[in-house]
Amino acid sequence: MTVSHLPPRPIAAVLTDRLDDIAVVDDAVRLAGIHRAPLLLVAVLPAHVDDRAAGQAGAAVLARVLPRVGRAGLGHIPAAHRLTPRRGARLRTAAGVVALARRNRCDAVVAARTGPAGVDAGS
Repeated sequence: MTVSHLPPRPIAAVLTDRLDDIAVVDDAVRLAGIHRAPLLLVAVLPAHVDDRAAGQAGAAVLARVLPRVGRAGLGHIPAAHRLTPRRGARLRTAAGVVALARRNRCDAVVAARTGPAGVDAGS
């Protein structure tokens, strides 16, 4: 019998700078805590902000939830994803978030029930 010593795969939390980010992180922390897995914290940014403003916006989104992640004693990986400002944006945005989670080998993605098009749980 072979025992694998691979690190646990992250759990992604999709954060949209809304009040329900706290509930999203709480659910992601619960899932990650079961396996002592890190969190991939995906800050979803508006399409129209420039790179400097995007960095500040991403930091603000993460600052709201980092105390909860720290109290749980879990590691985290910050990431950002921009909304797509075109027709069919909902599917493109959802595909982009899923692709980001796959690149980071996430086992699960936690998102709010409602939110910007493409980053809600229904997408």
